[in-house]
Amino acid sequence: MPPRGKHDYPGPSASVTYDRCFEVSHVVPHLQTHVPQGLATWPRWNGADDLLLITAYSPRDRRAYVIGVDATTGKRVGTAKLRASHVGGIAVFAELGWAFVSSAHKRKVRRYALNELGTAIRKSTYVRQAGSDNVFGSSFLAGESDTYTLWAGTFDADERAAMRAYEVRKNGSLRAREGVWQVPKATQGLAVTKSLFVYSCSWGRRNRSRIYLVRRGEGSSDLARARMRVFRAPSMSEGLTLSDRDLYVVYESGARAYRKGEHKPRNIIGRLHRARLAVLERVFRGNT
Repeated sequence: MPPRGKHDYPGPSASVTYDRCFEVSHVVPHLQTHVPQGLATWPRWNGADDLLLITAYSPRDRRAYVIGVDATTGKRVGTAKLRASHVGGIAVFAELGWAFVSSAHKRKVRRYALNELGTAIRKSTYVRQAGSDNVFGSSFLAGESDTYTLWAGTFDADERAAMRAYEVRKNGSLRAREGVWQVPKATQGLAVTKSLFVYSCSWGRRNRSRIYLVRRGEGSSDLARARMRVFRAPSMSEGLTLSDRDLYVVYESGARAYRKGEHKPRNIIGRLHRARLAVLERVFRGNT
């Protein structure tokens, strides 16, 4: 882990807290043509290994990808092709055999059978969606596998937005659970642990992102009452996911679409960043 005041990514340091928690990890593929957005984990996808799934879109024609990266080696396993969309989020429910991806419609998610998605990733071919479902919003998605819960929310750069929780049934259909949770401004990604909501928030190429650690439970649906810690992160953070006891974050700033322009991002990051969940939990408790 970088010592105080040091960081191992391009551009200015985001914050001392971020630099203490996160390290540079695997290369993000397809940055020459696509912009990464969502991030999820398919645990033991081949019976043994975790596969990190990165959604990405082409700025030219919205051609959409799900990119499979081995969580241990960082090797690109393959790339599934989807119908055109911004694909802002992805969530995986391995035991049920389903994956959900943000649709081009802001209040719909696409549903994919994992066996078909896995074949498409291995062969780098097109995968057809198995159906779609209406949700509160699909700007970002997160899966909570233990409770078969899909979290889906909206994006607002200027105001706090919101998310809802959905029960995922065996046939892949969704049923809304009670409650609406307020989310921070400019939420781009979410990871859910037993005790925390972890939000990735960003807006603007030159602005630093923010990582929110919000204690789940009473008060977490109202950020004015919630127990939380917030710290700065490099610019243009997007999706989050948990793999084993690591938290990964993907950045869109490494995409050629942003690197080639006159107004370049504050931090140009072409790799995933990784932090130990235990370290982030200590940050929340104020012990680091």
